[in-house]
Amino acid sequence: MELSLDTILNTYLIPWGTKIILALLVFIVGKWLARLLSRALEKVMTKSKVDQMLVSFLGNIAYAALLAVVVLAALEQLGVNTTSALAILGAAGLAVGLALKDSLSSFAAGVMLIIFRPFKLGDFVEAGGTAGVVEEIRIFHTVLKTGDNREVTMPNAQIYGGTIVNYSARDTRRIDLVIGIGYDDDIKKARDLIKGVLEANETVLKDPTPNVMLLELGASSVDFAVRPWVKTGDYWATRADLMEAIKAVFDKEGVSIPYPQQDIHLFKENAA
Repeated sequence: MELSLDTILNTYLIPWGTKIILALLVFIVGKWLARLLSRALEKVMTKSKVDQMLVSFLGNIAYAALLAVVVLAALEQLGVNTTSALAILGAAGLAVGLALKDSLSSFAAGVMLIIFRPFKLGDFVEAGGTAGVVEEIRIFHTVLKTGDNREVTMPNAQIYGGTIVNYSARDTRRIDLVIGIGYDDDIKKARDLIKGVLEANETVLKDPTPNVMLLELGASSVDFAVRPWVKTGDYWATRADLMEAIKAVFDKEGVSIPYPQQDIHLFKENAA
């Protein structure tokens, strides 16, 4: 039995075309609303002075949940029994979960990072073999910006499963310098010169008191441990300033900073 063009149009094309168009409209409008609502939630949390890291993470979670609702609503427009679809998805969830165990572990690690907060946005950290400033914690990964302005994206599981060094967690940091002088130089004079440099630097904190102590009688030099404290934000600039100032004052006062050296003794044997 052949179907007429009117029958095909009225029975198949028009009803299914209408359903597909409605489903697409529901998806497009729903996706836009999901993004709008998630951003509104982020603004409300920001105004409530919620930590920015938590704001970003919860915003991503809210968007994903709303988008799932939109997809189900679009499927309903196509006549799909969403109850059955949910049951099928639930049955397939175990297989998908096993296949995506790394992604799920990263999601769980992201939740743990939010709960225990070993760092916050803007902190300079070393984690997962990379050092950089934390820019964002997403559902499955964290974004770091390195010192040379590279963007590094790494799984949350890689971060939470390893050692996290947070250089911004404390207000102050200690600078550890090793300054060597020659064995023929005056130890007391060198110590006093180093102390003078520390006292003249305004970013070096008076409390805790900077330490200058004899560290080691090395193979080529007498080494001092120089340990001043500074505010965390002043660390690198002060470290560079101190090394330059110590070198300058040593040159001016005739204190040497020796190169690695080795003494070679030659013995001449008389011919038999």
